[in-house]
Order: sequence, then C-alpha cells, then structure tokens
Amino acid sequence: MTIFLTYLALGAAAGTIAGLFGLGGGIIIVPALVIAFQSQGISAELIMHMAIASSLATIVLTSLSSIYAHHQKQAIRWELFSWIAFGILLGAWLGVRTAISLNGEVLQMIFGVFLLVVALIISFNIAPDRGRSMPGKPGLSIAGIGIGWFSALLGIGGGTLSVPFFTWCNLRMQSAVALAAACGLPIALMGTLANMYEGWSISALPPYSAGYIYLPAVAAIAITSVPFARIGAKLAHRLPARQLKQAFALVLVAVGIKFIL
Repeated sequence: MTIFLTYLALGAAAGTIAGLFGLGGGIIIVPALVIAFQSQGISAELIMHMAIASSLATIVLTSLSSIYAHHQKQAIRWELFSWIAFGILLGAWLGVRTAISLNGEVLQMIFGVFLLVVALIISFNIAPDRGRSMPGKPGLSIAGIGIGWFSALLGIGGGTLSVPFFTWCNLRMQSAVALAAACGLPIALMGTLANMYEGWSISALPPYSAGYIYLPAVAAIAITSVPFARIGAKLAHRLPARQLKQAFALVLVAVGIKFIL
C-alpha cells in the first residue's frame, strides 16, 4: 500500500511539473521510478528498462487527455500528423530495440546526459530560430523516425524534440505544442507494445508486470498525473516562471550527474 501511495505522489508531481513547464512527464517519471524500483529491491539490470517502459505506458493515457484538449481548440494539424506518425511508429519500435540491447548502466548514463542538456536549455532559454519551411511528406516521416527512436529509447513523450523541430519549421508555438502532444500517442503506444513483447518471457520481472511495464506504477501515476497537469498549467500563470525554471534546472542537473556517476 505504501509503494502505491508513493506512485500516486509521483504522478501528481510529474503532472504538475508537466503543466508548469510544458515538459513531458517522462523527464520526471523515469528518474523517480528508478529510485522507487531500487527501494523495492528490483534487479539493478532491469530497473532502467522497467522505468522507461512504465513511463511510456503512462504517456498513452496522458497524451489522450492532451490530444482531446488541443483538438477541442482545433489546434492540431492533422494533415501533418498522419505523415510524421508513420515515421514515429517505426522509430519508436527501433528505440525500444536499441534500449533492450543496452545494459541498465549505459541507459542511465545516456538519460543523465539528456537531463543535463534539458537543464541547459531551460536555464538559458535556448530555442531554435525559425529557419525553414515544413518539409514534405517523406521529410516528415524521416523526422518522425528520429523523434520516435530517441523518445522510446528514453521513455519520454517526444515534446522535448518535436516542439523545437516544429517551431524551427515555422509553426507557431500553439500549433507546435498541439502537434507535439498528438505525436506523443504513437510514441507511447508503440513503445508500450514493444516493451510488453520484449519483456514478456523474462522470469526475473516482479509480479504484476506486463513485459517490462510495472502495472501498479502505471495505474497510480495515471490516476494523479492528468488532473495535476491541469493544476500545473494554472500555477504557471501565477508563479514566477523564471525562478521556478532555474530551480527545476538545478534539480535536473543533480539527477543527471547522479545518473552519469
């Protein structure tokens, strides 16, 4: 019961932070799940793979809520989504295959470096210039492969990559965020299914696992992350954004260094 309450709190924290900063919850969920799984005594070699897989499973649910909200405002460019989603599905499958081929320590180091890069972007408010027009259909699919691969590799929703890419391609920010939210669903769906398949025959996984996905964690995080994302979005308009971002960046640096070391 205590561990389930921990996962509920984790979902609330991830949802709030996602709403506050516009970041995917996977940036918070994966490191927090690593710590939670360690406290449960789960095998060190399985922890990172389970954290990534479970994070992707939670994103399936949260992305549906986000897509609905953006679709209600008619902000999603569905004619662009269909082509980039094709590449994302292939990329996400390749991302899971890549993650499975790496041991847990290497995955932790990669994730640690990723957190340091995100902290740098937040601290210095780095954003790409609007440098080009949106690529054609083949170009969108190729971009989707890269976004899907990296996102599934690390268990994130893809917004960290797709929002800068879409703004670089001259989409206004509202449309870029909405399209990135839609892209999170194929990333999470393919990542979830692939991780279930790849881990189904591994006997060392703990009870209540579906492949590499730990179902109690996914259920608890899903319960709290969606409503708390709305709370985070409201707080974003009331709290000092610059100071909050700097504090959050410091947390990411600390966690990133811990993962690397």
